[in-house]
Amino acid sequence: MRACISIRIFAALPVVLAIACGPDRSGRVTQYPDRPLDYPDTATVDHVDDYHGVKVADPYRWLEEDNAAQTQAWVEAQNKVTHGYLEEIPARNAIKDRLEKLWNYERYDTPVKEGGRYFFRMNTGLQKHSVLYVVDALDGQPRVLIDPTEFAADGTIPMMAWAPSNDGKLVAYGLSDGGSDWQVWKIRDVQTGQDLPDEIRWVKFSGAAWTKDNTGLYYSRYPEPTSGQKVLEYHKLYFHRLGTPQSDDPIICESVEHKDWFFGGQVSEDGRYLVVIVSKGAEQKNRVHYKDLSDPDSKIVELIANFESSYNFIGNDGPLFYFDTDNSAPRGRIIAIDTRSPAAANWKEIVPQAAETLQGVALIDDRFITTYLKDARGQVKVFDMAGKFAREIKLPGLGTVGGFTGRRTDKESFYAYTSFTYPTTIYRYDTTKGASSVFRQPKVDFKPGDYETRQVFYKSKDGTKVPMFITHKRGLWKDGENPTYLYGYGGFNASITPNFSVPNLVWMEMGGVFAVANLRGGGEYGEEWHQAGTKLKKQNVFDDFIAAAEWLIANKYTRPERLAIGGGSNGGLLVGACITQRPDLFGAALPDVGVMDMLRFHKFTIGWAWVPDYGSSDNPDEFKALHAYSPLHNIEPGTKYPATLVTTADHDDRVVPGHSFKFAAAMQAAQAGEDPVLIRVQTRAGHGAGKPITIIIEEVADKWAFLVRNLGVGVPYTTTTTAAAN
Repeated sequence: MRACISIRIFAALPVVLAIACGPDRSGRVTQYPDRPLDYPDTATVDHVDDYHGVKVADPYRWLEEDNAAQTQAWVEAQNKVTHGYLEEIPARNAIKDRLEKLWNYERYDTPVKEGGRYFFRMNTGLQKHSVLYVVDALDGQPRVLIDPTEFAADGTIPMMAWAPSNDGKLVAYGLSDGGSDWQVWKIRDVQTGQDLPDEIRWVKFSGAAWTKDNTGLYYSRYPEPTSGQKVLEYHKLYFHRLGTPQSDDPIICESVEHKDWFFGGQVSEDGRYLVVIVSKGAEQKNRVHYKDLSDPDSKIVELIANFESSYNFIGNDGPLFYFDTDNSAPRGRIIAIDTRSPAAANWKEIVPQAAETLQGVALIDDRFITTYLKDARGQVKVFDMAGKFAREIKLPGLGTVGGFTGRRTDKESFYAYTSFTYPTTIYRYDTTKGASSVFRQPKVDFKPGDYETRQVFYKSKDGTKVPMFITHKRGLWKDGENPTYLYGYGGFNASITPNFSVPNLVWMEMGGVFAVANLRGGGEYGEEWHQAGTKLKKQNVFDDFIAAAEWLIANKYTRPERLAIGGGSNGGLLVGACITQRPDLFGAALPDVGVMDMLRFHKFTIGWAWVPDYGSSDNPDEFKALHAYSPLHNIEPGTKYPATLVTTADHDDRVVPGHSFKFAAAMQAAQAGEDPVLIRVQTRAGHGAGKPITIIIEEVADKWAFLVRNLGVGVPYTTTTTAAAN
């Protein structure tokens, strides 16, 4: 066992402990008690499913019932073992102290301007959640509009979304109880700071789109679930008129024939049109409907009546609609569709597909401000309304850019820029001058020049070239001994780009290498890159990640015993699949809220929406592919698995915690080596969004402490600990 001898202080005095339990050259730590873990007993059941003639046992099926008394007792017992293990690690408190110190800095979101007022979120440092402020002028004195802790002092009722009215007099905002995807929307009067009586419930996967006259808004929701209901179906678009009960809200758009369709509404800036984006599950393709709001008797019109491509509404000139789309352009382009002659033959290309991948478009000051990805790095180009290139907005370096809030008549916009060693900075962009200036820049207690980032390209199993970012302290000695944390996602067209992170900074301060692989299945190179990591091709994603690990080892950054991998949600699946396929390649694993049962994921809450990316066990060919890599179903008894800390939360209603419960139970039963397999279940938290900073710091401290213990990481921090007399 990797361990440190515990230091006991027999005095009720503050003692400063310098935590530097460094490894020997074998990478094994020497200061922890050498004793086996006593895992809780996990009952098994004789349950077998038949998939197309293949019998598949599911001995931990009972753990899917996460609210059952037996399951809750199991969770409590597992948490007791896990926290007991983590609390033994002397470095854990030192890491937590450093996290708190580094996180204690002002952080801003990009401002949104409506009705002459500016709205923005800001966190002074260690506030549980960012607070929404409003100010009448950029140089004015901001005042608090919504502080989420007013709803729960412990921060467990976060504000998940907000939308100011066009005149800036009202703000609609959505609250989540315990991090659930379910939201309750309220309306706050900006002047008085008081809420209107209106309350909109059972909202999920929705924003709020105000009408031009600010008398109401469009939103999306599901029917109120019945007791015991596990699957969500029949998403609908509604309209709420202020001052009326929700029961009076009319349905604007729905499908009684297609229970898996999603409906999202946008109101055009001129207020004339309601644009409805209709999607199917997590599929990136969508339909487009619209309604002429100038005519109360107008019907919904189908503008795009198929799911062959993706279309994102940008804006309009009367009946001329602008979209960014991957239609005939897998990396994206901008087109104009005249709703009076909407046939595809009449569409006009405004900005053609580029070598880079189009990520988003904003229409500000009669200019298209476009953000692109060039090898997973941000790039911004400006075009006029005819599609003529005007300029590129220069960025500070290799990083990520986003935001560009504003209206078509505005002469300014705001955007955020960040990278691995560049804390998120807010810029104001003057559209007339074409110049950027710093609006808010945080001050973090570290020296960016002490670190360096490089981008490498390595070959995957089939020869595909895959990019990877590597960040670490300058002057790193590549002797194969560096503790390394490799992160990935690889799914749902999501791009993983450079981003400043206090946890990752702490990891690098401890001498760790932080690597991010841009795997297939993501959106870094457009729709073709995405599709290359879906359904029957999903194994490409795992091959890409395994190849990244092998490259880091071959190039002397680390070795298997000092290499950890991590990822969340679909990234948790990635970690689970890789440690079951190559348990010899890694020293530790941190799968977070992962999709681990690939045969049953579609039977819970919104899981069916992931079928476009994963496929379904209901299909014989897709079942074969899913069964071949499903983490739960590829755990082999008698195998030496790397040290694994599974994390999930009791209020996760997106990837239900049963995935992690079953996976952890099976791993504990199968583990033949000495390395621990633990599960940490957070209470009053969901899939990840909306967690208070206090909970996040505790989780990160536990994860890094786990890696410190199991990879042999020296910790150069000090901590103040009060030890009671014994």
